[in-house]
Amino acid sequence: MTLLLAICGTFLALSLYFLARTFSCVRRGRYLRAGGSTLSCIASAAILSAAAVLAFSYYSYSRLTDEKLVATLEFRSVAPHEFQARLMLEGQRDQFFNLKGDEWQIDARLVNWLPPLTILGLDPIYRLERLSGRYSEIDREQSEARTVHALGSALPIDVWTVAQRFPMLARGIDAYYGTATYVPMADGARYEVSLSRDALIARPGNEAAQKAVGDWR
Repeated sequence: MTLLLAICGTFLALSLYFLARTFSCVRRGRYLRAGGSTLSCIASAAILSAAAVLAFSYYSYSRLTDEKLVATLEFRSVAPHEFQARLMLEGQRDQFFNLKGDEWQIDARLVNWLPPLTILGLDPIYRLERLSGRYSEIDREQSEARTVHALGSALPIDVWTVAQRFPMLARGIDAYYGTATYVPMADGARYEVSLSRDALIARPGNEAAQKAVGDWR
């Protein structure tokens, strides 16, 4: 990450330098040199922009160095096939969501790095994306009301969006991988959700959850 910040600082300085040189050359009537400085300024600004998007995304997402506990959820039955979910994330206020169905699902997006970006020494990053309810029976899943909740506000621009929309410009970014896990909801059930480098894992955290998973299997 230090190297990435150094790249941002270097190309910011170069962009400002070539911009100032462009104005200086124009004032002196050296238009050919001004054109060269303008092109250099544009190239430096483009590299700066790419590095800035990468750095912003790296700080906006969470780092993943090993299997990591990313969330804890508790469920309380409020009506037949309807539960209140309490989502607990480290360093954040607890969030409460109503989910309809028999099961709950949590989704995350993962970003890994490929050559040549691996030379920056960046860890994989992730972002929890949504929490939803689902029905175990496919007929009900197709006909009943769905409940889906976003787990974060949309970023104006991030490395995932850039990689999806402009794959030719995102060499070294593996942003095509999402992961999800789903297990039953039950009154009083508590689950711990961990994320490895390639998958979300939901594990029962108390007896109610263990019983729900055991009956479900």
